[in-house]
Amino acid sequence: MTRIGIVGAGAIGGVIGARLAHAGDVEVSALARGDTLAALRRHGWRLKTADGQVTAPVTASQSAEELGPQDILFITVKAPALGALARSLAPMITPDTIIVPAMNGIPWWFCRNLPVLGDSPPESVDPGGRISAALPMQAVLGCVVHGSARRVEPGVVEEVMWHQMLLGEPSGGESDRAKRLAEMLNHAGCTTGISTDIRTETWYKLWGNLTMNPVSAITGATIEQILDDPLVRDLCSGAMREAQMIGDRLGCPIAQSPEDRHQVTARLGAFKTSMLQDAEAGRELELDAIVTAVHEIGRRLGVETPMIDAILGLARLFGRVRGIYPAAG
Repeated sequence: MTRIGIVGAGAIGGVIGARLAHAGDVEVSALARGDTLAALRRHGWRLKTADGQVTAPVTASQSAEELGPQDILFITVKAPALGALARSLAPMITPDTIIVPAMNGIPWWFCRNLPVLGDSPPESVDPGGRISAALPMQAVLGCVVHGSARRVEPGVVEEVMWHQMLLGEPSGGESDRAKRLAEMLNHAGCTTGISTDIRTETWYKLWGNLTMNPVSAITGATIEQILDDPLVRDLCSGAMREAQMIGDRLGCPIAQSPEDRHQVTARLGAFKTSMLQDAEAGRELELDAIVTAVHEIGRRLGVETPMIDAILGLARLFGRVRGIYPAAG
């Protein structure tokens, strides 16, 4: 039986874990802690969907060693947590384990085989290369999630919307392992497709999150309110044009205009971004993977990013004042 581990049984991890476990034919475990761990041990997976509640058993532990080797390892923690966590995952990883990071922003593998960036990850995403050293690159299968969920209470997740998950090899092209995993996820009710260019898909998703997430956190505004203010909308558009220039240099072109993307985003209505939800809950902001990394990559490429820099500076200061972003070193 296929052994699947979920590292971080929060919103997205809860959706994936609950659906896979409910579908059966796999053994799903969760690496969790605190109230979430206690709730999972007592009740199992609990997922609220438009079609009703999905429940399923789970083996939950705060010890990677106790859970043991996994065939597939989904990493769904917030980006700031992964640097300290990565090394401890070794007992769950074998030479055949597939590691699937279903996370926001620029992942640590993004710059691999990108000569224009010298093959090294952004320091803002992987300080000192700790993540790269702990998680074998050959095990990584790229992942982009177009969907959202929220943690209602410890161990209970609500699926807000799920458009599609995309899987793809970081080096591009097709692979049998991506196809097999996509089939498994689709069978479980997680709509999943295959991308032959997962790096560009990652950049495209980031292109929208780059502005909406930090601006919503700073202002407390929903997506609808941000786009209804012409000055704020123009600031976001300017930052997105800068990111497009960086993407062109990386080989990740975006054909849409910022206004095209705004029209798509506006359909979400009065929607709270994940970073706004984190700010309201007093959780550390995922600012580095979503904004700082773009600023850093722009510097490496010699692309000026005054709009991105302004958003980053304000969001960073906002987080530091509230104790939800690390103080300057």
